[in-house]
Amino acid sequence: MNVNDTTSPAVLEQLRRLPADRRRIVFTGATVVTMDPDLGIVDGGDVLVVGDTITAVGRDLDAGDAVVVDAAGTVLTPGFIDTHRHAWQAQLRRIMPDVDDLAGYIMATLAGYATVYRPEDMYTGTRLAALTAIDSGITTMLDFSHNSRTREHSDAAIEALLDAGIRGVHASMGPHFGDWDRQWPGDLTRIKDRYFTSDDQLLTLRVAALATDEIAGPALAYGSELARTAADLGVGVSVDAVFGTPGSEAVLRWAKDGILGPDVTLIHATGLTTEAWKAMGESGTTVSLAPTSDAQIGLETAVPAVDEALSVGIRPGLSIDVEVALAGDMFTQMRALHAIQRMRAVNAVYGTDQQPSRITTHDVLDFATLQGARTNGLAGVTGSLTPGKKADLLVIQAEDLNNMPLNDPIGTVVLGSDARNISAVLINGEPRKWNGQVLDVDLSALRTEVQASRRYVLDTSAA
Repeated sequence: MNVNDTTSPAVLEQLRRLPADRRRIVFTGATVVTMDPDLGIVDGGDVLVVGDTITAVGRDLDAGDAVVVDAAGTVLTPGFIDTHRHAWQAQLRRIMPDVDDLAGYIMATLAGYATVYRPEDMYTGTRLAALTAIDSGITTMLDFSHNSRTREHSDAAIEALLDAGIRGVHASMGPHFGDWDRQWPGDLTRIKDRYFTSDDQLLTLRVAALATDEIAGPALAYGSELARTAADLGVGVSVDAVFGTPGSEAVLRWAKDGILGPDVTLIHATGLTTEAWKAMGESGTTVSLAPTSDAQIGLETAVPAVDEALSVGIRPGLSIDVEVALAGDMFTQMRALHAIQRMRAVNAVYGTDQQPSRITTHDVLDFATLQGARTNGLAGVTGSLTPGKKADLLVIQAEDLNNMPLNDPIGTVVLGSDARNISAVLINGEPRKWNGQVLDVDLSALRTEVQASRRYVLDTSAA
């Protein structure tokens, strides 16, 4: 079947009539931004998807009996990778858009709203975050789920990711404040046995922790004990609130204890010492930057540490962090980082004859895709349009009013596009957005559910 429209309902109907494991689809005539260093950009290119996997990228592919989609006038890219988001908070979006500082966020959200969340509120917030991520082209989201008050709270967060259909990383942690069952981290074994039984599934598990014991005590702080827990489970670790002098001291302590490495992600990494960065680079530790969070909440230096990371050979992933005060899409993160770093680079040499060392739009798209996948422990699974990887991809309309004409595809994706230009999203080969609409969502019912959860949380926390 050949149609001249990547948003055609007829194509979607054709695809959905086929069993997922036998489905074949080829996108033809697109500008294919593979983010694979060996494949680069393929103008007038084709991408063949068989089942859940990308099987070929090139020109004039022999696709056999595949459903053919004429994708001329579009840019195909890998899906974006969010390396750190507290998804359970989504029904409280922008409730504090002008938050003053970290303490203000912590006291309102973690010491306040979080303490009254029920499992159903965890489900609602997490599913809303995941569906919105899909809408804006994020195909993989690490949910730093740090409100696991009971087993049921954890289960609800995981089931929300499953129901949304996103490639999800459930990073589990106990809450900072309030009453909870103290089931974490012991409950991680049950969680893994129940939900993470295969290496070839949409969801993966990580241990989540804090950098230090300053805020919530030693039980939630990363160290040898949690490193052993993660090793026993065979999963990675994501460590939040890594910044400032205490964060630097913690990094050096972890390096001495041998518990840094590629399976450990340090989040934020603002205001760290040169010695801490050296230890991170030498150990191959990954880093998740939160460009708008660092700047808006004012975390230590308030400057995303991209130059510091690159100086020690770390190419970071990007993250959303908290929607209570921030935007929830990856376009915003890429643009913020691009602008901030280039501003710093030019400012640093102003009045001299030195040349600024600027990052590029290719750099930030690399951070948002391939490096994000590596940061989440999924480099072999997603993050680039490489044959053999899972089919997590975006179809971006390059001839829409805000994108035409297409002069530079990466520049168009990073600086010109937004969620409205994403006509289709595939995750694991499954259409999750088509014709500009997220699929299989009863928006009216979701709106009612979200409003009810929001009302409960606000009313109960204020009581």
